[in-house]
Amino acid sequence: MLAALMTTALTVGAEAAADEKAPTIAPPFVIGGTLFAIFLVLLFVTSSYTNLGRRHEATDEHADPHRQHPNKHDRHVGSSSH
Repeated sequence: MLAALMTTALTVGAEAAADEKAPTIAPPFVIGGTLFAIFLVLLFVTSSYTNLGRRHEATDEHADPHRQHPNKHDRHVGSSSH
């Protein structure tokens, strides 16, 4: 079965090579340049977010008793009742 599939694929590939190529919307260098420009824009967008973690010094969050949904995972750090 594998041999039959390979033979069919090779036959179809050989017939397709004899046909003319499909037309493209632009020359290859225009398509490549456009893709390069798109990836450069994505690179600049990605690199613009690299300093978000370095804006402020990290500080410990205090337990606020007036918060509507208090943090249950702080093990009551900062509160006087245990």
